[in-house]
Amino acid sequence: MRFDLLVHEAWPAYEQRRHDGWVLRYAGGVTKRANSVLALERPADLNGAIEAAEAFYRERGQRCVFSVGTQALPGLDEELEARGYELVDPTVVMAAGALAPVPGLHEVRIEDRPWPGWLRTWWAVDGRYGSGLEAAERICTGVPAWYGAYEEDGVALAVGRAVPQGDTAGIYCMATLPEARRRGLARAVLQALVRHADAGSAYLVTTAPNLAAQALYRGAGFEVAGRYHYRVR
Repeated sequence: MRFDLLVHEAWPAYEQRRHDGWVLRYAGGVTKRANSVLALERPADLNGAIEAAEAFYRERGQRCVFSVGTQALPGLDEELEARGYELVDPTVVMAAGALAPVPGLHEVRIEDRPWPGWLRTWWAVDGRYGSGLEAAERICTGVPAWYGAYEEDGVALAVGRAVPQGDTAGIYCMATLPEARRRGLARAVLQALVRHADAGSAYLVTTAPNLAAQALYRGAGFEVAGRYHYRVR
């Protein structure tokens, strides 16, 4: 699978510019996924393409960021390192084939739009970008998706998002409030979203240092299938 393209499609930047086979992505600076260069092809002029990317982000008051995975342009990572770009946020892609149905131990609410309670919980856990919730919601709703949550007394304790992408489903925005952890709620949301998507496979991404999340996903049938990181300057 071309996980770089799947992630690009499932987490879409609302501003995208094509330049010499690359996609320059911008979404208010919220998340590197939607604010980085996706180098799909070898440009005719590598130096010129890098300079164009740097100018694109400079005009928007952002540092220049490249997403670099196993399917990235050969030699790009080394070139960026030589130019002083820092390696940050190593990430793993985990994938699973058709998962066996698991009886739901918790009732999970699933909607085709994020509701205020879903957004509040996700942003309370993953909102590392200050006042960027509006931009983040715009990214989330840029493609059709399902939003799942386990709720108690009207409060979403654990949430997640599933994006249908052909015969696979991308799982994003997995978040559990700190006081509700270690109750199996994240796994319940994950399983409910996978069942609802009814796809032949599923994938998700998590940071490489987050071994607890990887253990959770491995227990649900996911295994590491790829890796990527960012180069920032």
